[in-house]
Amino acid sequence: MKKILVTGALGQIGSELVAKLRQIYGADQVIATDVRNNGHEITRSGAFETLDVTDGKAMFEMAKKHQADTMIHLAALLSATAEEKPLLAWNLNMGGLVNALEVSRELGCQFFTPSSIGAFGPSTPKDNTPQDTIQRPTTMYGVNKVSGELLCDYYFHKYGLDTRGIRFPGLISYVTPPGGGTTDYAVEIYYAAVNQGRYASFIDKGTYMDMMYMPDALNAIVQLMEADASKLQHRNAFNVTAMSVDPEAISASIRQVMPSFVLEYEVDPKRQAIAESWPNSIDASAAAREWGFKASYDLDAMTKDMLAQLSSREMLAKKA
Repeated sequence: MKKILVTGALGQIGSELVAKLRQIYGADQVIATDVRNNGHEITRSGAFETLDVTDGKAMFEMAKKHQADTMIHLAALLSATAEEKPLLAWNLNMGGLVNALEVSRELGCQFFTPSSIGAFGPSTPKDNTPQDTIQRPTTMYGVNKVSGELLCDYYFHKYGLDTRGIRFPGLISYVTPPGGGTTDYAVEIYYAAVNQGRYASFIDKGTYMDMMYMPDALNAIVQLMEADASKLQHRNAFNVTAMSVDPEAISASIRQVMPSFVLEYEVDPKRQAIAESWPNSIDASAAAREWGFKASYDLDAMTKDMLAQLSSREMLAKKA
């Protein structure tokens, strides 16, 4: 990667990934784009352009102007939001992906887009879900992700486009607030622990889903994009994970640091139904074998860092 164009750069992954890429490759080498400018730090720390990913012509002209050789396409509606607005999700998630693939094909860019455990469905094996298995999701987000995986495979086999991708589990971060995902409870619980000392989970106890701390997710993207292409058999949909947890497990981990923390439940039937259609745990051995993936944070290590970071931010805010 030499000149990298990032779409959806102000989202949960994008805002942190852009900062990391600029540290590695240089501020002038990473062009951040999003549909609007919200004044985030990354809009000032390097090149930033407003871009609607459903406008393929504008995307092409922007990539060509900046002489991009790498496209990291992150712009998308997340699971819960996509289920509320399925047609918008299809038009944005699939229309934007096709445009990004076409621009990459025309300009010869290396290409990355994330998939998700949402690509699995209720008929997928629940435990230690294989890399290659049945995928019949029952949500629009899941349909988008399976379609995206297949489309990226098609562009690789049909055009030789260097497409790469990761099936992310729930991502947990202290930097960017949740953005409409089913796994967002696992982010909200830490914010609530620091601010209120208690949390009402919209996902029920005993509902296991895979999670990963954001630093591990960012490292995985860079590592995959820098990996030897000849060793990649799966390319576009690598299972990755760091932990399989339910709300009770996260609560127990928090109480090791904050013994008075209280977990309650106000289950959201819609998001609970989505969660129940996803795996309890997934097998990431293909990613480990083909490009050396290994997470650094387990649940307790992540909890300690999340609470420390959020507590520090809270203290700074009070002083301000």
